[in-house]
Amino acid sequence: MHENVVVKQRVNAPVDKVWSAITDKAQMKKWYFDIPDFEIGIHKQFNFYEPGNEKKFHHHAEILEVIPNAKLKHTWTYPEFSKEKTIVRWELEPDGDGTIVTLTHKGLENFEHLGKDFEKQSFEQGWNGIVGKSLKEFVEN
Repeated sequence: MHENVVVKQRVNAPVDKVWSAITDKAQMKKWYFDIPDFEIGIHKQFNFYEPGNEKKFHHHAEILEVIPNAKLKHTWTYPEFSKEKTIVRWELEPDGDGTIVTLTHKGLENFEHLGKDFEKQSFEQGWNGIVGKSLKEFVEN
């Protein structure tokens, strides 16, 4: 069984503004994660931790696909916990004067062996908060 999380959210902002929010590290730091080594480009790699000072979860990612103003796809791994990879895909679609943002995080079954923090429900809650609240509020202001 493939464990995927899909979050679809309409935001009242044009595609180019949403694209900037998900690809500009200065903007990302305000609503998403602080990713100092983020640089847009195929095979570019980046690292980050969850917000706060605990630094329990090192996230590592590699960009797999970039279609400006339409799609950003990258791996999502926790190298200290597992060699397994998952894939996160951001898709942007114009919708009148707004944008439909679809985030898909697939392959979560690869993290099942890591315990409660890595269950599908945990990712669902996280992505719903990130896309449905943080990103939405950031681009609409």
